[in-house]
Amino acid sequence: MKRALGLLLGLLVLVGVAVGYSTFAADREDDSAVERRPLDLAAGGQLVFVDTARKGGHRTVAATAIDPAGNTGPARTDSGLRCERFAVGAATGVCLQTRGGPLPGTDALIVDPAMNVRRRIELAGTPSRARVSASGRMVSWTVFVTGESYNKTGFSTWTGILDTRTDYTLINIEAIPLTIDGKRYRSADVNYWGVTFAADDNRFYATVSTKGRTYLVEGDYANWEAHTVRENLECPSLSPDGTRIAFKKRSGPTTWRLHVLDLATMRETPLAERESIDDQAAWLDDHTVMYGRGRDVYATPADGSGTPRLLAAKAASPTVLR
Repeated sequence: MKRALGLLLGLLVLVGVAVGYSTFAADREDDSAVERRPLDLAAGGQLVFVDTARKGGHRTVAATAIDPAGNTGPARTDSGLRCERFAVGAATGVCLQTRGGPLPGTDALIVDPAMNVRRRIELAGTPSRARVSASGRMVSWTVFVTGESYNKTGFSTWTGILDTRTDYTLINIEAIPLTIDGKRYRSADVNYWGVTFAADDNRFYATVSTKGRTYLVEGDYANWEAHTVRENLECPSLSPDGTRIAFKKRSGPTTWRLHVLDLATMRETPLAERESIDDQAAWLDDHTVMYGRGRDVYATPADGSGTPRLLAAKAASPTVLR
């Protein structure tokens, strides 16, 4: 009797696993090369991204192998963690997850190398951008928030910063003292988005918008101040060597062209990608920029040469783990 009961329980477990995987596979447009298991954010040789292949708009964090030349493999591992945006730095990850309920909301999940959630930060609005510093200490997010009375478009951005070493959290950095053209600036319509961190975990860059104009700002976390560097730069991404910034530059009312700014010379270089890109780019290496285009991730040389190439199909929000 006990043996029969054990066999029955084992059969039920196998059936449950099969049904679970079938449901997971059926929720995907193409599951032929996907394995579902926990990711290891401490392991190198991976491109980690948000998988856009699942039906119904459900997105999960996945990874695929990437070699030193920047070539990815066909197989991918799906963690099952639902995220709209994801970023990694030194095995610390941040996942922006839409929160259900009568009002739109976002949870910023801080995850460890095994993708275990270590902290949950409740935010208003909907997910937009996410970044982690190279050391894993500093985390940032941007969400779209509706209902700000001063904003004629009906929405604004809230950008926050978390210091994981001290747990000090700023839900919205818009109160940081701002200097524009050498003068202290104050306005109710100031919005920040798209933070990127320098290697010292103190200096950071971001976009600020006010009075219909956008600027690249450089921030000092320790002294809590920021000043504008250049106009018409959005969604900055600092190169691994800290010398250049990839960004999107407005080319029309609703279009943007990817560029790279040399911080020493302030020279802007338009990249070979001619499609309009509404994304915060990332760096594949010191010579290559990667970004979301449609539902895929592309890469192109940072010096403006060459042509864009498909890096990962049905993917978004990429981070390379070397």
